[in-house]
Amino acid sequence: MEHMRIGLFGGTFNPIHFGHLRTALEVKEYFALDRITLIPSAIPPHKAKEGVADPEDRMEMVRLAVKSCPDFSVSDAELKRSGFSYTVDTVRHFKAALSDTAEIFLIIGLDAFMEIKTWKSYSDLFDMVPIIVMTRPESGGYVNPSIFLKEKISYEYTFSKTENGYIHQNKQPVYFLEVTQLAISSTRIRNLVKVRKDIHFLLPETVQQYITSKGLYL
Repeated sequence: MEHMRIGLFGGTFNPIHFGHLRTALEVKEYFALDRITLIPSAIPPHKAKEGVADPEDRMEMVRLAVKSCPDFSVSDAELKRSGFSYTVDTVRHFKAALSDTAEIFLIIGLDAFMEIKTWKSYSDLFDMVPIIVMTRPESGGYVNPSIFLKEKISYEYTFSKTENGYIHQNKQPVYFLEVTQLAISSTRIRNLVKVRKDIHFLLPETVQQYITSKGLYL
């Protein structure tokens, strides 16, 4: 059976935009992943519900965004699960659902990584799955993420030139990849929609059309 390398990229995607898509593509190419699976959250535990579009609408926008990208797929795993969308539960789901020949990577942004100690069962993630952290040229006043990894997660993480990442005798590796930082945010898009400003060129045309047709974020 063919060996598959799959990146799991979860988020609220409220809405999905070119910043999400471009960084995911760069991760896919750098780590030679066969597929990126985008996973919209049902009820994000770290975000207020106010202003968050219905899960079904966010799912459809993600589907529309990657429709022409054969190496990108969309999963409704978190929408099917009741309650908050916890990453640790999602990783367990995919590890159980995919064949033993699939190699799974968890893709998260720098902001999320620096708050990972607030996540449910966060320490289990480092035991379960290799983590790819998308960083940016300027860390915005954050502690260096590699220092954070060693000081807050485990001092036994050490950098490996061979792996080009941080390895641990008993835990999964952690990789840091500097990606193109597009100055686009879902919050900015929602605010523009609310005051009826044009959102072209911030997100795929199909997503923009869906937002307009459904009257989202007004």
